[in-house]
Amino acid sequence: MQVYKAPTADLRFIYETLGFEALSEIKEFEDFDLETAIAILEETGKFCSNEMLPLNRSGDQQGVSYDPETHDVKTPDGFQELYAKYRESGMGSIAMPAEFGGGGAPHALAVCMGEFATATNKSFSMCPGLGHGLVEALMHFGSDEQKAKYLPKIISGEWSGTMCLTEPQCGTDLGLMRTKAEPEGDGYRLTGTKIWITFGEHDLTENIVHLVLARLPDAPPGIKGVSLFVVPKFLDNGDRNPIFCGGLEHKMGIHASPTCVMNLEGAMGYLVGEPHKGMKGMFVMMNHARLGVGLEGIALSEIAYQTAVAFCRDRRQGRSLNTERNDASAEADNILVHPDVRRQLLNVRASTEGMRIGIQIDLAHNHPDAEARAHANGLVELLTPVVKAYCTDRGFENVSEALQVTGGSGYTTDWCIEQYLRDARIAMIYEGTNHIQALDLIGRKLPKDGGALYRSFSKEVYKFAKAQDGVYGMGEFGKALESAINFLNETTMQLGMKGMADPESAAAVASNYLKLFGIVAVGYMWGRMAEQALKSESRFNSTKLKMARYYYNQILPEIYSIKRVIDAGKDHMMAFEQNEF
Repeated sequence: MQVYKAPTADLRFIYETLGFEALSEIKEFEDFDLETAIAILEETGKFCSNEMLPLNRSGDQQGVSYDPETHDVKTPDGFQELYAKYRESGMGSIAMPAEFGGGGAPHALAVCMGEFATATNKSFSMCPGLGHGLVEALMHFGSDEQKAKYLPKIISGEWSGTMCLTEPQCGTDLGLMRTKAEPEGDGYRLTGTKIWITFGEHDLTENIVHLVLARLPDAPPGIKGVSLFVVPKFLDNGDRNPIFCGGLEHKMGIHASPTCVMNLEGAMGYLVGEPHKGMKGMFVMMNHARLGVGLEGIALSEIAYQTAVAFCRDRRQGRSLNTERNDASAEADNILVHPDVRRQLLNVRASTEGMRIGIQIDLAHNHPDAEARAHANGLVELLTPVVKAYCTDRGFENVSEALQVTGGSGYTTDWCIEQYLRDARIAMIYEGTNHIQALDLIGRKLPKDGGALYRSFSKEVYKFAKAQDGVYGMGEFGKALESAINFLNETTMQLGMKGMADPESAAAVASNYLKLFGIVAVGYMWGRMAEQALKSESRFNSTKLKMARYYYNQILPEIYSIKRVIDAGKDHMMAFEQNEF
């Protein structure tokens, strides 16, 4: 059973909490006030529920197919027609640069539209999602000629894009890559093999534009010798460029999304940016993708929650331990009366709603005040590894909780949650595994500029918490949040001191530190939502206040037990010799 209704009311509430209306005061976004944004989200939700969701399960069951003779990849039945409708809807281009044919809408709107698409058909949504990252990279580092050639067609969806990094012998350590690029005319001939390339080959668009990392003949060793190239499937004259799919991976989930081995057999490519500076351009695309991957955890949490609630409303089993809740007209009570069922559902809902973020990205790039713009930019930079890792870790946990609520029915294909669980698992791995995100957080983001990014975040949270003193209804949230941010500050300082003395010690606890950070960050979001809920009395706002209290009393306290694990350090895990494993 497929269940999904776009959570437009929740998103409107978050827009109001974060000040979406301020964006419409920026000239670039003057056509996108709050009411317009909500109207767009409502139509997007209908499209995703009516057009994308019906192909989600069938696409998973059918999967993709590969022809070794032609190197062609066929997507599941209905995907070509769906892609045509998707292009026509304008969903994929709405927040793209207007100068190249996009709609110029706020990114905060595109984020929510992306959540709907991911929830209803994650495999399909990955194809246009990659194009968005490619646009970002070319906007930053592409030449004027490259922008004019590629951006209009990628933005319109006529062409799609990929990101080609990983090779058989190297994943995260890209300094070990071997793909080479030899100069020829106004371009380069690329030779090598890339693996795990999402939508590296497919039948949805007439051309595919690959962003490829490779080495020039004079490249210095390691990561400093990597250059970035744009490699189209078809060249300007219509000739087939020799970059071919050599096979498909057989995966745990996302079966309707082709994950390809791509062989470059002297394929023509064109340098993007400066020689040996390729990682700058690729990281623009990768960081864009990391925020999008974090969104996957939120999206699949949402659809799994809605599915589990639908199951619970119908399922009767046992009697409430509170006899006042017994349904005398039935042999058993609805399982929503049971505390542990409520615990699991509320764990999912409270964390899912708190993890939604996106409006800060627009403020970062567009706020008229330079100081506010710098603060928001820093916030995005600091939180990118947290959003990617925490939201996907928690998202997978949430889908698992939803499956547990539905019991044996959830483990079967009948309620589709088992597919969401399989589809969600990859998000913890790709675009840099979650432990890599944790290392990035403690090794790069926290110490950057003497800790300026973290101090800016900490001051914002602390200032908000202190401002709640004496505010009607907010005292409980302010005090708890103040304690939490002080606790995070203390933990961060201790981690920094340990890391300077012994980097391995910091690395050993990095993942737990990121989890602690994520829980506090979501707590800050719930504090702001509680403040918004108190501004007017309604049943909807009353529910939001209850949800905020649930988070503050049932989830936020997890940070104290996580700190115990962090304090244990590395000794117990590093005490083993390799031959003891």
